[in-house]
Amino acid sequence: MSRPENVLYDEPGPRARRRALVGTVVAGLLLLGVIGLAVRKLAQEGQFDMELWGPLIDPGNESFRDVWRLLGRGLQATLISAVLAIVLSLVVGTLLGTLRLRLGRWSRMPVVGVIELLRGLPVVITIFFVWQVLPETPINVGPLPGEDGLWYLVIGLTLYNSVIIAEIIRAGVLSLPRGQGEAARAVGMTEGQVMSTVLLPQAFRTMLPALISQLVVVLKDTSLAAVLGLYLETLRRANLIAQNLDNPIQVLTVVGLMFIVINYALSRLAVWTERRVSRSGFRPEAAEAEVTAGA
Repeated sequence: MSRPENVLYDEPGPRARRRALVGTVVAGLLLLGVIGLAVRKLAQEGQFDMELWGPLIDPGNESFRDVWRLLGRGLQATLISAVLAIVLSLVVGTLLGTLRLRLGRWSRMPVVGVIELLRGLPVVITIFFVWQVLPETPINVGPLPGEDGLWYLVIGLTLYNSVIIAEIIRAGVLSLPRGQGEAARAVGMTEGQVMSTVLLPQAFRTMLPALISQLVVVLKDTSLAAVLGLYLETLRRANLIAQNLDNPIQVLTVVGLMFIVINYALSRLAVWTERRVSRSGFRPEAAEAEVTAGA
């Protein structure tokens, strides 16, 4: 079988591959050198002493249980805020994406304006804006369950991520063949039925890996609450623990590893989902044929 021709870029020759290999080795050695210098400096300053690491890794340390109890509560708060923001972002994002697709050229301009505005704002500014402005409005989040600051964080994350999800869903719908919508309308379906039963399920399936990847972003963005001192999530509790034990490097290293493990698991879920979708042999043309056959 002949090797498929690459149409995106020229296949590198032996000299280019050799230069790339040399560059990779040199960059790797430089990186190892920097890491070695950093480790040496930390060792000279006593950052590897058991006195600093004991509260985190030694069950016999008197502070070990309290430290991990607080970190566990912080992780629970992080996951609660992330789950709430993810669910609300999916709901609001689906509505925004659907509205943008269904409205006419001029009537959808307000929706487009809102999407572009929120996409252009840094998420930390969005959270800060909600935190400062929402209490001045008639909207009262006080009766809602949760710790102080939870809903300001959730609403801020929802505003930002819902518009991203709206664009992901819109791209998924637009990637489908136009014939599917036309076939559904030909058998008497309303526009709402076409969107909800034909187009959106396929768009979700097509864009599922991208949606899961966005969930990683939501989870990481919960730590922005610590910058504002808004909510006692994992990073905020870690900072408080580090202030009491005077070991910020050690505590933040452990918290960083916790986030890496969780986000890596979500990333692998996205890869696994993409492979399953690819292996399922989903074909839009087949779905169109089923819709037509339903007539």
